[in-house]
Amino acid sequence: MALIESPVSAPPAAAPRPPRPARPRRRPSMHLLFLLPALACFTLAITVPAIMGIFFSFTDSVGFGEFEMVGLRNYAALVTDPAVLGAYAFTIGFSLITVLLTNALAFLLALGLTAQIRARVVLRTVFVMPMVISGIVIAYVFNFLFSNTLPAAGQAMGLETLGSSILANPDLAWISIVIVTAWQAIPSAMLIYIAGLMAIPYDLYEASALDGAGAVGQLRHVTLPLMAGYIGINMILGFKNFLAAYDIIVGLTNGGPGVATRSIAMTIFTGFERGDYAYQMANATVFFLISLLIALIQLRLTSKESK
Repeated sequence: MALIESPVSAPPAAAPRPPRPARPRRRPSMHLLFLLPALACFTLAITVPAIMGIFFSFTDSVGFGEFEMVGLRNYAALVTDPAVLGAYAFTIGFSLITVLLTNALAFLLALGLTAQIRARVVLRTVFVMPMVISGIVIAYVFNFLFSNTLPAAGQAMGLETLGSSILANPDLAWISIVIVTAWQAIPSAMLIYIAGLMAIPYDLYEASALDGAGAVGQLRHVTLPLMAGYIGINMILGFKNFLAAYDIIVGLTNGGPGVATRSIAMTIFTGFERGDYAYQMANATVFFLISLLIALIQLRLTSKESK
């Protein structure tokens, strides 16, 4: 019996590919149009004056009228000016002490306000209040306390050191500036530390407790290593902000007694009033470069932390 060959079935037709969606036509970026007003304001208010200031730092201008180019003479004079060098020494020393005190106290407060304690939300609100008060207002309030309340309390207790205002003592006036500046700066650093502490997984603390680590061991081996990035950011942010200290110093000591507490910012503004426009513009340019260097370090650290 002859075998009947079955017809070969044709392969199924491939499913038609869906048509590619048409690429949308590129429209003009509207967000760039919204950026133009802000960019124009920033350029006119900051960029252009900064470029003009750098230009005038190479002249002998007094702020108006004719001027001549003097090259690097103003910058060379800064290196040998005792008033400028003293202002830089005070500002850098004050900034270093204040940033250490601020971060130490802010970190301790953050540890306490993230613990399982009652009314911690209310306490956070209380400790944040100094951050929203104007610096000049804080300075005038503490000026009254250091000039009147504290000496009166010192005399009542028979303490000769506190019997007179420390604002009038050239060797102790800087302490008042450190105290007031740290008091205002602690809340912002504390908030950053609280955010970092709350980001640490609780499982790590449970695992370390099972391994026999106590509170000190957990702080040393768990909390501090994981908070290193936050500590670095706070240190750099604080140091950069304290370098530009002005309003609190004006309200407390106005740079005195004498020039014992005169900061870089005060030296620059005082020089403008005396007609040393070009010279203080050179000073401001150097100060800008220092601040820019610190900002670049901060950007490098934050970019590493985000990776």
